[in-house]
Amino acid sequence: MHAAGDLSRSTTLVLALGVSFCSAAVVPAAEWPGWRGPERNAISPETGLLQSWPQGGPRLVWQIKTAGEGYSGPAVARGFLVTMGNRDEDEYVLCYSVNDGRELWAYKNGKAYKNSYGNGPRCTPTIDGNRVFALGANGDLCCLDLRTGKAFWQMNILQRFRGNNIGWGISESPLIEGNLVIVTPGGTEGTLVALDKFTGTLRWASKDPSRDREPAGYASPIAFTVGGVRQIATFTSLGAFAARASDGKFLWRYDKVANRTANIATPVFFRDHIFYSSAYGAGCALLKLSSDGQANEVYFSKDLQNHHGGFVLVDGYLYGYNGGSALVCMEWSTGKLMWRDRSVGKASLCYADRHLYVLSEDGVVGLVEANPKQYREKGRFKLPVRSDRHSWPHPIIADGRLYIRDQQYIHCFDVRSSAAARIGLPLFERHERRE
Repeated sequence: MHAAGDLSRSTTLVLALGVSFCSAAVVPAAEWPGWRGPERNAISPETGLLQSWPQGGPRLVWQIKTAGEGYSGPAVARGFLVTMGNRDEDEYVLCYSVNDGRELWAYKNGKAYKNSYGNGPRCTPTIDGNRVFALGANGDLCCLDLRTGKAFWQMNILQRFRGNNIGWGISESPLIEGNLVIVTPGGTEGTLVALDKFTGTLRWASKDPSRDREPAGYASPIAFTVGGVRQIATFTSLGAFAARASDGKFLWRYDKVANRTANIATPVFFRDHIFYSSAYGAGCALLKLSSDGQANEVYFSKDLQNHHGGFVLVDGYLYGYNGGSALVCMEWSTGKLMWRDRSVGKASLCYADRHLYVLSEDGVVGLVEANPKQYREKGRFKLPVRSDRHSWPHPIIADGRLYIRDQQYIHCFDVRSSAAARIGLPLFERHERRE
């Protein structure tokens, strides 16, 4: 399986090419508007990218040194890069130009979150049209104008829905579903809630009737359709949890895959099946979903215990890191382990143009062929400048560029193939446009 991506969110480039150029050199200028990309599956639809890297890695385009403390990943759309970071005693939503890394605006979202394992926000903002939705580590949720940083509305979801912060801070990235923004306060007034994205007004709150309180996990929700019924699923502190998107009706849960320390990885859905994984001795599971709100286990395995680096599904095979030990390839339908390799060490990853982009927590970046038969590395390099913390934000691909966040540093690399670069495909230059 390889989804083509949401073309409605991409800029289609119509080029008059001579016969000397092959079709593979035509690169759609794709966006990465939030957590795990346009489909929340860590897959970019782009092609025409480098199939191997030169010694030292791809060309560095620019570097930001002012993103502050935090593990917030970048979101890239409409010529903007949006992320979050602590500056002194405050938490900010930060916006930069993708052309040169120039800061465009900064919005103070609340007090800085501080923790012995690492300070700062954990959420990747979500760009939806001309709006940005960002959730701070203390539960401060804001809706901002993408062009100016002006606030449309703001609330603290823990206070509003009577939830308590979790051990290492709220880490969820808001999900946009139609006119709703969906988050997980994990409070007595709602485990999962849907707010009107234009006003912040509550539209529904969902809870498992058998539990008075179900604290949030560190995962982010996804939306999908089974038998004509739209569902929202997430990973709470207690297990897999799903609700009906139209009204929040609780549908199903599955707790076997959960641990009691930190459930972090966002699930993956494909053709009425959903895959979950967590570390700390738990494991992974594939569930078969039905339109009547049932979830039945297809298999459970200990071979993929993903901590926080995530996993991707490509052509019927899952790729992800098993704890801190190795990158593994697993057959989606059966759970059969195809191979494992130490790779770059414990890492996060995304996928584009037949390759995995892997980022180790020690700042080593690798290019790995998505090949179920064997591990095949096509290049690696170290980040040119590092913080003194782990590199935990996930890498992203947008418009022929690889973006990597490491605390105050954001690196932008050109990963277009030489043919695509010669054509001179334009980078986003739309942040000056007024609509």
